[in-house]
Amino acid sequence: MNQIRPIAICVFLINHRILVMEGYDPLKKEHFYRPLGGGIEFGESSRETICRELMEELSLEVDKDSLRYLAALENIFTFNGVPGHEIVLVYDGALKDPRAYEQAVLSGKEASGENIRAAWKRLAEFGEGKCILYPTGLLEMLKK
Repeated sequence: MNQIRPIAICVFLINHRILVMEGYDPLKKEHFYRPLGGGIEFGESSRETICRELMEELSLEVDKDSLRYLAALENIFTFNGVPGHEIVLVYDGALKDPRAYEQAVLSGKEASGENIRAAWKRLAEFGEGKCILYPTGLLEMLKK
């Protein structure tokens, strides 16, 4: 499917840490991390997307009023041998349950039934020769 996909993600930046899900590309044999969120559905705002995705994936409620738009990134990539192209709306915000910030790992499920592992990672853990953070350009944007 050669279409550009609009998505919204939220970093939930606190104490130089962000909430990211762990991913793995079997063809590249590459482990990586990406903030949570997903595809914006027709008629849905990007803020609503973040709230829906976090509830669906991790059963976490987002404080919708806390969501603050940061920037848009263009993400052209290949995952598992399949090319992809996304326009990524990046937000920062807060979770309603303060206990979520204390959990090292949060578990959930994708809509496909695939297990999700999300973790709080320090920004210093990403960069050259360290853990990989997608989409490309996000780390540089967050360091500014």
